[in-house]
Amino acid sequence: MSKVLIGIVILTGLSGIAIAMAAEPYILRTGAAAFGDWRTDDPGVRRKITEADLPPPFATESARNPPSIIARPNGAMLKVPSGFVVQEFASGLDAPRLVRVAPNGDLFIAESKAGRIRVLRAADGASKPTQNQIFASSLTMPFGIAFWPPGPNPRFIYIANTDSVIRIPYRNGDLKARDKPQIVVADLPSGGHLYGGGHWTRDIVFSNDGSRMFVSVGSLTNDALKAGWMRMAKQYLLQHALGTLSGSEERRADVLRFTPEGKSFGIFAAGLRNCVGMAINPTTGDLWCSTNERDGLGDNLPPDYVTRVREGGFYGWPWYYIGSNEDPYHKGERPDLKGKVIVPDVLLQAHSASLEMTFYDGHQFPDEYRGTAFAAEHGSWNRERRTGYKIVRVIVHNGKPTGEYDDFLTGFVTPDGNIWGRPVGVAVAHDGALIVTEDAHGTVWRISYAGGIDKAAHAQVP
Repeated sequence: MSKVLIGIVILTGLSGIAIAMAAEPYILRTGAAAFGDWRTDDPGVRRKITEADLPPPFATESARNPPSIIARPNGAMLKVPSGFVVQEFASGLDAPRLVRVAPNGDLFIAESKAGRIRVLRAADGASKPTQNQIFASSLTMPFGIAFWPPGPNPRFIYIANTDSVIRIPYRNGDLKARDKPQIVVADLPSGGHLYGGGHWTRDIVFSNDGSRMFVSVGSLTNDALKAGWMRMAKQYLLQHALGTLSGSEERRADVLRFTPEGKSFGIFAAGLRNCVGMAINPTTGDLWCSTNERDGLGDNLPPDYVTRVREGGFYGWPWYYIGSNEDPYHKGERPDLKGKVIVPDVLLQAHSASLEMTFYDGHQFPDEYRGTAFAAEHGSWNRERRTGYKIVRVIVHNGKPTGEYDDFLTGFVTPDGNIWGRPVGVAVAHDGALIVTEDAHGTVWRISYAGGIDKAAHAQVP
């Protein structure tokens, strides 16, 4: 089995010092050991969870264990694989969420609660931004950000508010919106304000050729019935496509598709409880989702997941999970759907709260990283022993996931189980470094590889 070195970065003020430890073999955790918790997280730990590994519903109680957020402790340590260095890139942001990189290398970051998009500019290889500007404000809980058309010279930046999609005319290098927003989709399902809850994030990506716009919308409720902490009446009688719902859940737990002008609406895929982060595989063109599954069925059920999304596919919510495993609260309601539920590609530790994802297409990291995916795990609340609070790498070979994933960045949980960082966004910078946002303390992190940068592959885009 291949070996890796683990690097520990000791955070003292704003500096990072990489210390290489002794070589250790990759640790592949399978079966019950793959579920684990924060105490077993470490770069070099690889997990593979399968449908056959799932416990029965209610094998444990459904814990309410929200994270205890603390200030960054003195001497706090983050861990990354050997050869990598992690540094604080920026601080003082207002709960930064999703981050996307413009063709010229600028970092666009959603500060959702503040209702704005911030842009950070830094030269390739720089450890700090040289420009820090508010690009657009007075938005409604913005999250998703995309540039259209795809390629080196976009003409618009698209922003997914919780209730709409807008676009702003854009040219490379713009640090402030050059014109008023144009409404592209005016009627996305509400972020839950009328009901006092619900998933509010809306991500947006374009197909590689720019002809299709995908928008993810999470469910309003936990599992669409009067059960647990979300008490909503059953409202799913009217079907439009396989597994889709009506009433307050209509056009929710779905990936929606449009033209870039917001026309030709359709449901691309259904039954994805909360596809928070989307990404297009730059090589295959496949759409992928980073998805939060439901709560209330026990510590290790059901897994969150990262998966390719099949057009017309149904992924189970609310009647089934991870294939034809019937939700106990919906027993016997939809036998017609059994056998039609797609099993996701990569199952993650349950309740990790998987958020933004991205494919590594840079040239700074070792060759084995190209084509693999990274995902941010915000961290659990519905689990007795914490999980998440890390960045994971999804193993992909020739565009196909193996079902395995590695811990890549860990250390936001203290030895006594308190939390000082919650990753949300992950993106590949212009120079090939990995950018990570976390919203507990409003920081942005930069992970670079000490082996250097392929400068020829990163010439500045005008």
